[in-house]
Amino acid sequence: MHLTEQAAQSFATQWIDAWNRHDLTAIMKLYSSDIRFYSPYIIKLGMNDEGVITQKDELEKYFGKALSIYTDLHFELREVLTGADSVILYYKSVSNRMAAEMMELDESGKISLVKAHYHG
Repeated sequence: MHLTEQAAQSFATQWIDAWNRHDLTAIMKLYSSDIRFYSPYIIKLGMNDEGVITQKDELEKYFGKALSIYTDLHFELREVLTGADSVILYYKSVSNRMAAEMMELDESGKISLVKAHYHG
């Protein structure tokens, strides 16, 4: 899926808004059933030792756990970087930590690959 800068900005706003509303249903609608999600928080929250989730139902459990732990979660979008079929969202995350997530989108515009990175 080729992304325009405008489409990437719109996608980023939708993603940030869903997270800031703590709306797990809206969040999950953004992700493909064919998902590969890499994050050090998968290990930190005790989901698995590999730091990767490849099943959408496991991803929903992970996000649900994160929302229950970080009850004051609020993301502040700083930058959206646009690729051919991917975006990088650079944002202020929990505890004012900076985060960057590289997201590949499938042909239907759903997130199929995420590599999440955090400062500190």
